[in-house]
Amino acid sequence: MPAQPKATLEQLLHHLGFDATVEEHQLDEGLLLDVKTSDSGRLIGRQGQTLSDLQYLLNRLLFQQDSTSPKVTVDVGGYRSQAREALVKKAQDAAEKVRRWGDVVELEPLNAFDRRIVHNALKDDPSVETHSVEVEGTDKKAILLRPKH
Repeated sequence: MPAQPKATLEQLLHHLGFDATVEEHQLDEGLLLDVKTSDSGRLIGRQGQTLSDLQYLLNRLLFQQDSTSPKVTVDVGGYRSQAREALVKKAQDAAEKVRRWGDVVELEPLNAFDRRIVHNALKDDPSVETHSVEVEGTDKKAILLRPKH
């Protein structure tokens, strides 16, 4: 039986005590489920952690039901797209500092999802290269930006 991402997320949210509706949007790289709720702050969590955890659980459930299920991105009221834009701007600002001063710039520790956004935002920049580096005491990694030689 094929997985049903929207229905599964709605059930999950209901069991967690959220009064929410879910809109489904097709993306090039899978599916976006946008949650509409009056309790968005609690669902997003600190630095989007609760939202990331919910997305992870949903994808695990869907994959168990159907291993060909597309990857699902869960968003709440456009939070992810706003956070993505802010992250891309931060990466571009850091790249500008690297170009201007020739120094290495380190971004704060990020999870894998956010690091991918930064690497992709700067991958075509001819003057800056990006590297992820371990950060002691955390499962996150920082990104170093440095001049390309």
